[in-house]
Amino acid sequence: MLLIKNGFVIDPKSGRNGIFDILIKDNKIIKIDSFIMEVDLSDEDRANLQVLYADNMMIAPGLVDVHVHFRDPGFTYKEDIYTGAKAAAKGGFTTVVLMANTKPTVDNEETLSYVIDKGLETDIHVLTCASITKGLQGETLTDMDTLKQKGAVGFTDDGIPMLNEDMVKTAMAKAKELHVPLSFHEENPEFITNNGINRGKASEHYNIGGSPRAAEIDLIARDLDLAVKMEAPINIQHISSKEGVELVRQAKHELINRKNIKLPLAKNNEEMTAVSTSAPSSLPVIPMEISQQLCIHSEATPHHFSLTEDAAIEFGTMAKMNPPLRTEEDRQAIIRGLKDNTIDIIATDHAPHSSEEKAKPITEAPSGILGLETALPLGITNLVKKGHLSYLELLEKMTINPATMYHLDCGYIAENGPADLVIYNENSFVVDSFCSKSSNSPFIGKQLTGEIQYTICDGKIVYNRKEEQ
Repeated sequence: MLLIKNGFVIDPKSGRNGIFDILIKDNKIIKIDSFIMEVDLSDEDRANLQVLYADNMMIAPGLVDVHVHFRDPGFTYKEDIYTGAKAAAKGGFTTVVLMANTKPTVDNEETLSYVIDKGLETDIHVLTCASITKGLQGETLTDMDTLKQKGAVGFTDDGIPMLNEDMVKTAMAKAKELHVPLSFHEENPEFITNNGINRGKASEHYNIGGSPRAAEIDLIARDLDLAVKMEAPINIQHISSKEGVELVRQAKHELINRKNIKLPLAKNNEEMTAVSTSAPSSLPVIPMEISQQLCIHSEATPHHFSLTEDAAIEFGTMAKMNPPLRTEEDRQAIIRGLKDNTIDIIATDHAPHSSEEKAKPITEAPSGILGLETALPLGITNLVKKGHLSYLELLEKMTINPATMYHLDCGYIAENGPADLVIYNENSFVVDSFCSKSSNSPFIGKQLTGEIQYTICDGKIVYNRKEEQ
C-alpha cells in the first residue's frame, strides 16, 4: 500500500483542487480524503504501508502523451521502448501512444505484437497506433479491423502526409466505423524546398528555401473539410501556424452549429488579447466538456508554444523539426488556441535522434527534438507562470483530453480509479541530462520551473528524483 499525504491535488476531470491524502492499494486509488489516518488501516495493510509526504507539492493525474516516437523496431540506436519509457516516467508520463513509422512499419500483426509485448515489460503504459496505409506509402489501407482487434488504439501515417484524398476519405469512414481517431501529419511536400526550417527569417539566415506555412494550411484545410462532412474522428497533429489554429477553430464551431449546441458568450476582447498579440477571435470559447465530445481534435507541442524560428537560428539542427518553428505571431496564436480550447491536447512529438545525425548540415540533419522530459516544466514556465493557462487548464490538455480522444481509462484522479500520478513542485531547475538515449534538445542548459519529484504508475513509484540525484 502507498499513502500520499498533504499534497495539493489537481484533477481536471472532477475539478478537485486542494490538499488531500491519497491511499493506493495495488493499482487502484482506494481513498481520497483531507486526512487519512494510518491507525484506521488493518494490521496487514499497516505492515506493508509506504508513506510518501507531498508537502508543498502538487499531485496530478499521470500525464498522457499521444504522440511519441520510441524508434523501436528499426532505429534503436536513437531510442528503444525501454529507454523511451524511462524518459516518459521522468517527465511524469504514465501513458504514451507510439507512432507507427518504425522499421518495419506497424502495419501488420507481428510488428504490432512486438511493440505491445515490449511495452508491457516497462514501468508505464505503452500503447501504439498502427499505420493507416501499408508501409506509409499512402496507397493501400491496412487491415484496420484486425489491427484494432489486436491492440492498436488508433491509426496514423505520422511523419508522412497523406496526399491521396480518396484514401483519406476511405480511412475516415473506417475510423468512424471503428470509433478510433486518425492522426494527421499536415505538410504538403509540394510546397516545401527544405523541411524543418520556416520559410522566412530562418530560411533566409541559412540561405535555403525552407518550409512555408502554406504546406500546413493546405492539408489542414482539406482534412478538416472532410472530417466535418463525414463527422470522422481526427486529430490534427503539432499545429505550427496561426492559420492552422484558425482553421481548426472554424471547423469545431461548424460542428457545434450542426449539432445545435449552445455555447456561453465569448470572452471579452481584452481578456483574449492578453493571451495573444494577434487579433482575438470573435467566436465563443468552447467549454472543454463540449470540445471533448467533438470528432475533431488538435495538438500543440511544447516547442511550438515555447519557441520561434529564432531558436532555429540560435540552435541550428537542435531546433529543426517538422513542422518548423515559425513566428512570434504564430506562437501567440497557438497559445490563444490552447486558451479557448481550439487546441485541446498538448503532445510532445518526442523524436530522438543521435548526435551524429544532428551534427550534419542543416539541410541534411533529421527533424525532431526530445519532448517527454521537459514537457510539463515548459507548460508551467511558458503557460501557467505567464498567466495564459491555469494549472487545471494546462493539465486537462495533458491528461484527460488525450485520454478521452483515445477512449482510455486514465488521466484522472478518483477513488477506484487508476493509481497513475505525477507529483511535482514549483522549484526552478536547469535541464542538464536526459533518460533518453538521445540528447537532441534546444532546452539543454535552460532554467525551467516545475521539478517532477515522483511518477507513480499502477500504484508503484516508477520515478523518484531523489534516487536520480
